[in-house]
Amino acid sequence: MKRYINKITVLFLIFTGTTFYAQQQNSYTFYRQNMNIVNPAYAGADGNTTFAGIFRSQWSGVKNAPEAQAFSFGTYAGKRVGVGLSVENDRTFVEKQTFVTADFSYRLPMNEQLDLFLGLKAGGNFYDVKTSELETWNYDLDPSLVGLSRFNPNVGVGAYLRHEKYYISLSAPKILETKRAREEEGIVTTAADRVHMYLSGGYDFRLNSTLELKPSVMLRYVNGAPVSVDFTALMNIHNNFEVGAAYRTDEAISGLALIKVIDWFDFGYAYESSLRSELQNTSNGTHELFVRFTLKD
Repeated sequence: MKRYINKITVLFLIFTGTTFYAQQQNSYTFYRQNMNIVNPAYAGADGNTTFAGIFRSQWSGVKNAPEAQAFSFGTYAGKRVGVGLSVENDRTFVEKQTFVTADFSYRLPMNEQLDLFLGLKAGGNFYDVKTSELETWNYDLDPSLVGLSRFNPNVGVGAYLRHEKYYISLSAPKILETKRAREEEGIVTTAADRVHMYLSGGYDFRLNSTLELKPSVMLRYVNGAPVSVDFTALMNIHNNFEVGAAYRTDEAISGLALIKVIDWFDFGYAYESSLRSELQNTSNGTHELFVRFTLKD
């Protein structure tokens, strides 16, 4: 009986989470450190060659809970052009998808300290849902549980305003509406993903020769879902170590730390605790790892 109760609990969390929350695409605590994923204008914006990765394990302790990985590569190609590659992979229960895009950016100098980068994403999403892996009470396969596998091409755009002390980012990484599966009254049907808009900004306050306060905010908007906002504050110490906290509106709080292991390698860890009561009693929180390799030109 306990085994069945656990399975029912997992199904409830997955499907209610899908219905009310998963209209929003993946949220990452280290969004500022891996902006290529949501904004192509960030590719090569710092003038270096950078590879970054995020590994996110959500709702630890819940079987088949969401897992996501996001990887980005960016480099300055010369003549004000930046190029990159973004890969985002996530799995939720029987649903898997991988979004792969090439990123292009172009720099427009505004003045000696301010640059505007315009970006374009081009690629697509490999989507697969294996409803045959669902456990039912029947020996025969339920005809309503039909699997779905497809490739959906897509494009995205973005703008990134960069100053030595602050940044502003606005983007829509997936403009085209694409088909995916959804569960409705026990029947798997298809639905269209809607356009997501991302608005982000941050300012770095130099407190003294060793300390720098780096607050930032990320707003996510999609029609038909609640607006999600991340508020993050990091304290940079000696330009080698950062520690701070984050709050996602009505959803989660996080603690995070980032350390420069050596000049070209950064490592970060974040622990996120859900504010939703049904998850507080069933999961052990969300873990997120961040790595970044930088080759300075």
